[in-house]
Amino acid sequence: MGFPVPLPGRRREASSNMRAALALLLLLATARAIHRGKAYVREKVCQEYRMLGKENFRTLTIIANSRKYSNGTFEEIGHLVREIVSLAETCCADGADPSCYDAGSSALSVKSCSADSPFPAHPGTAECCTHEGLERKLCLAALRHPPQPLPRYLQPSDQELCQAFRKDPREFADRYLYEYASSYSQAPLPVLLGSTRTFLSMVSTCCISPAPTACFLKEKLQRKTLSLLTLISNRACSRFSVYRKDKVTFSYLASLAQKVPAASFEDLFPLAKGAAEVFSQCCDSVAEDCMQKKLSEHTAKACATLSAQDGRFADCCRGKNLMENYFCILALPPAPAPKLPEAPEPTNKELCGKEGDLQTTRSLFELARRHPSLPDAVLAKLYDASEKIREECCSAKDPSACLDSKRQQMGAELPPVLERASQLCGQYNELYFLDFKKRLRESLTQTFPEASAELLEQMLEQRVSFASTCCTPDAPPLLCASKVSSELGEVCKQESCLLG
Repeated sequence: MGFPVPLPGRRREASSNMRAALALLLLLATARAIHRGKAYVREKVCQEYRMLGKENFRTLTIIANSRKYSNGTFEEIGHLVREIVSLAETCCADGADPSCYDAGSSALSVKSCSADSPFPAHPGTAECCTHEGLERKLCLAALRHPPQPLPRYLQPSDQELCQAFRKDPREFADRYLYEYASSYSQAPLPVLLGSTRTFLSMVSTCCISPAPTACFLKEKLQRKTLSLLTLISNRACSRFSVYRKDKVTFSYLASLAQKVPAASFEDLFPLAKGAAEVFSQCCDSVAEDCMQKKLSEHTAKACATLSAQDGRFADCCRGKNLMENYFCILALPPAPAPKLPEAPEPTNKELCGKEGDLQTTRSLFELARRHPSLPDAVLAKLYDASEKIREECCSAKDPSACLDSKRQQMGAELPPVLERASQLCGQYNELYFLDFKKRLRESLTQTFPEASAELLEQMLEQRVSFASTCCTPDAPPLLCASKVSSELGEVCKQESCLLG
């Protein structure tokens, strides 16, 4: 099989191999280290190849490249892996010519630039191929596919897993590693490695067990925390890669505000900043327990701060497993809209002051807690629009006049946008899907009595697509940003629509 499964007596060795694997993958992911010298790279790769052995090296190469080229096909990743492993096997052998590795990697870059290249296609490849030598290698090494909007991996039934495993253990492991790593490409490497390793161990153990069903049940319970951590961290790090730290802080703040609207800004903002810091430190970390340790600490703080303020939150915090508690918190639906006094608006002077960004965030926090059904994609658009307005107006000749004009524009544009998004996502999250679609069709028929059946169906499918993709907690940020513009931008009639 392509992934040697550690036996119980070899756990310490497996842990050591894991650390070595992470060091190797860090090297592969940061090919800019080449500028430190060709010999350095060759010796480093060969050191890891000898330490891990061919099969572990090969397995980790599958994970690294499936993760990097998440939209590549299984066959394309296979071609690349065979070339990389062959290069290491040949050039790391005793007595190999010192120039072997550099010559081989140069041949790989030439092959990548050929018209019939078997490697994963990337839009930036053509530009890289206009360069020569080291510059071309560095350019090609820096290429990476954007993450998939949503994970595509669907775990087969236990019976199907065992059928595929028995038919060809190596092919089964390779295909699983490719599918899982490309689906969860934004999960931190240590999380991804641990999750795939324990899954393959479970399959190889349970498929030869005299009682496979009981075996799978036991093993799945044991790896539940790791499975949740993979799902959670992939979602969080995907959003972090698009939003970066400040916008992730706001996104997390808004989500908490919608779940616990009674909580104050002073309670929630430090928690949001703490969560963003966890993702900042751990999404690209090769420390084995970074994400689990720091996310557990964050969950404990959130539970200590908010359990007394919200019964649903307190229920999530009762479990002993902090990862399960965190997942429960993430899955909490928005609370009903509370009756709150009108929120004070920041003055123009405050918006252009030293803490203007904080004033903007506080203002949007107040909006989010009063509109619990507003999806993250709409709030993110509003965040971007607010930042753009502040940047534009605070550097204008007359900041107050500029800000007053923008307030007037937002006052005209926002109410219909907020109403449509809140109604659409509120109904989607409250109703069964078929009931939601039925009510939406009735609403469209009443709103557009002159529309043809074809046009009504088109509008229905467009709104259903928006709701099913962007009204959920794991909504893909890039895809939903464009859907917000197309679905809600039409509500604004001006060319300068803030959501356009």
